[in-house]
Amino acid sequence: MSENLPKRKSIRLKEYNYSEMGLYFLTICTDKRRKILSKIVGVGVPDDPFFNPQTVGVGVLDDPRVELTAYGKIVDKYINQLNDFYENICVEQYVIMLNHIHMILFVRDDGSSGTPTPTNKPNAVIPAFVSTFKRFCNKEIGENIWQRYYYDHVIRNQRDYEEISKYIYENPLKWQFDELYTE
Repeated sequence: MSENLPKRKSIRLKEYNYSEMGLYFLTICTDKRRKILSKIVGVGVPDDPFFNPQTVGVGVLDDPRVELTAYGKIVDKYINQLNDFYENICVEQYVIMLNHIHMILFVRDDGSSGTPTPTNKPNAVIPAFVSTFKRFCNKEIGENIWQRYYYDHVIRNQRDYEEISKYIYENPLKWQFDELYTE
């Protein structure tokens, strides 16, 4: 039966140790992309399909912003607690969208100090962080809310960092054009 399953193509850099000091961009989606983490409110551009004059003044530009659901508040709590839990990892920036989160992680060293990872294998720091984060959220929520896999990207230079940082910051503004947007 497993012979019929498609082989997943790895998007990770070959020969790169994902436990090395550096910056990493992560995207973690909810299971079946359910919109359970937040909603976007304050869209006040009149020609916008989401414009609602009852929630904003007519003709007033009201920047879209993220309003967290109960699940989103739990996710936010654990993102911030994991900053304290891991001495060698810091969440630099993040946004909690309707059905996914984006974050930039800074790994300060090789993981040999601070909270130990479940394994000493290379590349274990990022997966251990994501696994712990998902487990804490799921336990408090009482069900698994996450997709099995997540996306990671090594931030290679200042320009890459600035583009990703801008993308995270603007994600609520451009939500309906996001590749993870679903009706």
